[in-house]
Amino acid sequence: MVIKDGENDFIKFWIEDDILYSEFKKPTIGTKENLKALIDLRHQISAGEKQYWCYDFAGIQSYDKDARDYADKNGQEYLHACAVILNSHITKFILNTFMRLKNPVVPLKGFTKKSEAVKWLNELKRKNDQI
Repeated sequence: MVIKDGENDFIKFWIEDDILYSEFKKPTIGTKENLKALIDLRHQISAGEKQYWCYDFAGIQSYDKDARDYADKNGQEYLHACAVILNSHITKFILNTFMRLKNPVVPLKGFTKKSEAVKWLNELKRKNDQI
């Protein structure tokens, strides 16, 4: 099992069992500058290889529009799929409804339990490995 990791002032990444995990180290506001730093660090850890990402949103206080636009434009590289762990069933519902309408290039789905998020990522990984 290869484990790679990296962190900056506000987020920590690590790879375990072929899944990229992240969690915020402190309450963080999602500004464009913060999102750029997050995406740059994720790209460094990915080292040019696509990842299945389990993205824990606990600790993110908000994302401003510039940050969302930046992430939408620049945050898809080096990803097979992204499972987002949220602390609210309502937020999960809204995110999943929006993603169904948007039909993103990289599958993204919200969860309230880490175990369910990891299970979904592993299912996608198995399907992709069979192709």
